[in-house]
Amino acid sequence: MPDPFKITVLISGGGTTLKNLIEYRSANKLTAEIAMVISNNPGAGGLQFAATAEIPTQVINHRSYADLDAFSEAIFDPCRAAGSDLVVMGGFLRRVKIPTDFTNRVINIHPSLIPAFCGKGHYGSRVHQAVLDYGCKVSGCTVHFVDDHYDHGPIIAQETVLVQAGDTAQTLARRIFAKECEIYPQVINAIAEGRVTVDDRRVTLNQ
Repeated sequence: MPDPFKITVLISGGGTTLKNLIEYRSANKLTAEIAMVISNNPGAGGLQFAATAEIPTQVINHRSYADLDAFSEAIFDPCRAAGSDLVVMGGFLRRVKIPTDFTNRVINIHPSLIPAFCGKGHYGSRVHQAVLDYGCKVSGCTVHFVDDHYDHGPIIAQETVLVQAGDTAQTLARRIFAKECEIYPQVINAIAEGRVTVDDRRVTLNQ
């Protein structure tokens, strides 16, 4: 029997994305096994979700490292040790440098339609408020491979959400997060099943 496809989930805060993945796994709707959860924040609420699900955790505080290179190496060493096939960012708010052996093996989900409203400083409610302030009629979420820049790697999948009259950052966020909860496990499953191919910036997701 082949070894299970393993993921490590990186978090910084409440862990709502992690909670969703744990629920998918419990319902046998996630092809991957969650091998480990890593947080850069010792106070991250999402660590409790991992503990309840009996998933191993590590805290790797970025403040303990002299530079980005050292912090990035500290993040990926335990991923290697756990045999992780894919690293999944779930509300992870620190930039890391992607080592060569993890090229196209790290993914992130961003709550806008990249390349709009993304990059350093664009996270959480800030993104949704910026969308509303600009007067956009459509927003959504994007799953992408991670490279050495914020929200820059090749796009794997996107879902759109209509902006409604009277929306606040909170109401828009709720509808977009509902889409995130569907699209992220779908992409993870596709990668685990070998249905994703990458050619430079063009990503094909086969059914």
